[in-house]
Amino acid sequence: MAESLLAIEALSAGYGDVRVLWGIDLCVERGEIACIVGPNGAGKTTLLRSISGLLSPAGGRIIYRGDDLSSLTADQIIARGIAHVPEGRRLFRGLSVRDNLLLGAYLRRDGAQIARDLDYVLALFPILRERHRQDATTLSGGEQQMCAIGRGIMSRPQLLLIDELSLGLAPRLVERLGEALLEINRSGITILLVEQDVMTAFELARHAFVLETGRVTKRGTTAALAEDPAIRQAYLGM
Repeated sequence: MAESLLAIEALSAGYGDVRVLWGIDLCVERGEIACIVGPNGAGKTTLLRSISGLLSPAGGRIIYRGDDLSSLTADQIIARGIAHVPEGRRLFRGLSVRDNLLLGAYLRRDGAQIARDLDYVLALFPILRERHRQDATTLSGGEQQMCAIGRGIMSRPQLLLIDELSLGLAPRLVERLGEALLEINRSGITILLVEQDVMTAFELARHAFVLETGRVTKRGTTAALAEDPAIRQAYLGM
């Protein structure tokens, strides 16, 4: 049986008096790509925000490498090896591509390794090397997503959370980003991907969790879920 890197147990979360997540249970195996799919408003982003410490859970536990992260701050969670690539990229206006990437390493002190990781990111996304001095917010949407993913890698995570990889991007760019995620995963980084485009998510991931109205309604391998008649009708247009 594969080892779980992340285990979420009975997680509840929300905003003020509004509860969004209800008793979420899921596991992500070390070394895999897993995905969370579901309709808008299902709570996918809220789940990632809870894992990365941007939102404090109302109940339940987030177990990462055997430790409960539920009460830790976002900085502490980044230091433990979890990086979050948020929906909308959230790059910093007025800062160059290079400076946005280096912000991902702001907690690190290993200068030589930071330089090597920066070279890795620029080799993974060559367009960023060409435009390393350009204001990151003036890049195209696909290039901004590359920069956001690269910034996440710069923290040297063991688990990379990516919220809406394909949002607003042309199919060709989504394919290129998918290839990059597979390469990142081969380098040893586990990936948990939130994606509204279920077909894209299933092509990349090994396991999937379907989130609807704040609850996990289905789970399994992507191969098995792709054959589920309810999934095919609701998400794959078949």
